[in-house]
Amino acid sequence: MSTTATGPETQEPAPKGKFTFPSALTVLAIVTVAVWLLAFLVPPGAYDRDDKGAPVQGSYHRVPDDRSFVDRLNDLFLAPVNGLYGVQDTESGQVGPDLTGELYGSAGVFLFVLAIGAFITVVFATGALDRGIGRLAHRLRERGALLIAGVMVVFSVLGTVEGFAEETLGFYGLIVPLMLALGYDRMTAVGAIILGAGIGVLCSTVNPFATGVASAAADISLGDGIVLRFVMWLVLTAVTVAYVIRYAKRVRRDPERSLSGFLPGDRERAAGEAEEVPELTRLHKAILVVVALVFAFMIFSVVPWSSALTGDADAEPYGFELGWSFPQLAALFLCAAVLVGLVARMGEQKLSATITQGAADFISPALVIVLARGVTVIMNNSRITDTVLHSIEGVVKGTSSGVFAVIVFLVNLPLAFLIPSTSGHATLAMPILAPLADFAGVSRSVVVTAWAAASGWMNLWVPTTAVTIGGVALAKVGYDKYLRFVWPLLAILLVLICAFVAVGAAVT
Repeated sequence: MSTTATGPETQEPAPKGKFTFPSALTVLAIVTVAVWLLAFLVPPGAYDRDDKGAPVQGSYHRVPDDRSFVDRLNDLFLAPVNGLYGVQDTESGQVGPDLTGELYGSAGVFLFVLAIGAFITVVFATGALDRGIGRLAHRLRERGALLIAGVMVVFSVLGTVEGFAEETLGFYGLIVPLMLALGYDRMTAVGAIILGAGIGVLCSTVNPFATGVASAAADISLGDGIVLRFVMWLVLTAVTVAYVIRYAKRVRRDPERSLSGFLPGDRERAAGEAEEVPELTRLHKAILVVVALVFAFMIFSVVPWSSALTGDADAEPYGFELGWSFPQLAALFLCAAVLVGLVARMGEQKLSATITQGAADFISPALVIVLARGVTVIMNNSRITDTVLHSIEGVVKGTSSGVFAVIVFLVNLPLAFLIPSTSGHATLAMPILAPLADFAGVSRSVVVTAWAAASGWMNLWVPTTAVTIGGVALAKVGYDKYLRFVWPLLAILLVLICAFVAVGAAVT
């Protein structure tokens, strides 16, 4: 998973006196206090709600502020607790851990993150996924363009279904020598790895750590909008693969045009460094089949097939639709983790330890979601959420659906930089952005898609992500040179994303 999206961060300690961007937890702690202070200045207000709970445009009105300082201080103190299992009172709308009503906290998403963390850790502990990708790269080593396309497509598929990005850091030792041996440069390897996985995350079709968390915060199904995201993934992946192959062929024809240059010994020793990767055993193949089936079943279980196939959002669900959400998916991945462990013949103690370690490794992104939800609890209890929504309503009021979708994408670009966790960004922004879609007559799924694209686009280049900075460091390529390589593609992707979300808003 992308560091900014999920998984644990493993960064070297910063030199003394050198500024480092704070972690997602620290950023959200600062945001929590800032929003709490802001609530003293922003007047409380509310919209009337329709039968589905959506705000009614033009119905905003001020409400009396009858909360004491002690009440507000209690909200700040309990923000993380409420973010996990706060309950919203059905009458007052207030959120607290001991009230009666519906669950407002993100306990379901929290457990789901731990469950899929356990599953992914068990899969990697078997070595099947690493060896599978290694075998693909080695088998295509004499067909350069096909090798680049193959690696990028595999990484992109993994990125779009489960946020595969941080895990790519382990492949530089294999991919860089292979690219050099084929007459390419180190930048080609960087582009194939970072952009391959990154474009998949940008077009997260069912990535649970991006689209999944955002959909939950927007109160829609994970499968809503999957057709738009899938088409976008096909087009953007093809464009990105073509961009990297075009650069690679240019460098192969004329090494002087390499943006990264060549280190001493690159051209001479690379072929010898591209060592044989062990063959996939029958056990590894069986594990890869299980993993593929689990993710395929996840996609099947969350897609609203009647809506997707008929184009009618209110279509009657087919009898075979499961309509699963986070509770069922959490159970699915816990069971799948056990199944993979049994297939791999890990043994009871190793399997238990690996599942526990996997959940522990993912506690950081899970806590990010909880903290972000805690911020929305403060806004809810202070009754300023609708006030903020009302102020933004004036900006987008009267715009076309396509313009609205583009605005949502552009607004999220700086937010993605300031909040480096996509899970935290989604949980924080969606309670504001999703109701705006109701005002604009646009499906909330388009807002989720625009948000995911903004987050993914930023994470292709911002220096606050370990995937980018760590990748260029492992490949021994300057970050400034990487920016020179990637900026034309970023411009192309920006235009294509705006076109996709605009068309998506117009047709949904």
